[in-house]
Amino acid sequence: MTTSDAIVVPGLYVGYPEVAFGGYVAGVLAEQSGARTVRVDFRGPVPVEVPVRIAETADGGVELGEADRPLATARPDELPVDVPAAPTWDEAAAAADRFRAAPPSGVVDCFGCGLRTADRGLRVHGTPVPDLGLVASAWTPSPAFADPDGRLPAPLVWGALDCPGHWAGRFLGTLRPGAVTAALTGTILRPVAVGEPYISYAWLRSESGRKHTMGVALATAAGELCAVSEALWIDPKPAP
Repeated sequence: MTTSDAIVVPGLYVGYPEVAFGGYVAGVLAEQSGARTVRVDFRGPVPVEVPVRIAETADGGVELGEADRPLATARPDELPVDVPAAPTWDEAAAAADRFRAAPPSGVVDCFGCGLRTADRGLRVHGTPVPDLGLVASAWTPSPAFADPDGRLPAPLVWGALDCPGHWAGRFLGTLRPGAVTAALTGTILRPVAVGEPYISYAWLRSESGRKHTMGVALATAAGELCAVSEALWIDPKPAP
């Protein structure tokens, strides 16, 4: 162990009630690691509004939680994902409108995809784009989240790489409501500016039992890639 400290996830950044939003947590660990591409594995729910130990590890990784029982771990990785072309802005805008007009079952007050106001959430609301085999959302990050340079902080860019995988699994596969992010591998290719239009989109890669793997991408309105991730989601355990 080389360094040790603690973080407090603000209550605004929740996924499920009282549980820290996975994409944000992954982004914090990725930023701490300093690697270009990072895989974050979740071992348990991260609480909000309480200090949680964060520490670098001897092998160049980062862990969150106690050393003998970490809640999440991060390590440098590679991301060999074939990314399909982005849908058009109009296609993504229509998909987002469909989500907001008729919210799908299982929507919770999530910082990433909840039905919040723009200054309290990312509002990445994806539904399927006809004939493309992916879900998409037109998305403009709110200036409320800007860093001093007018950019979206890296943990929030990672946040935009989380929820779309859930909705790809729900709409395009067999993912069930209540599923959680088990792992998120991502890389940021270029800065994301607040107040600018972007296209978020995701697609189903594979499914096996309770495990579902999705690809997620964030592009400019012109289709230039800004960030990419692969997300592993796990269905809730069946009721006994």
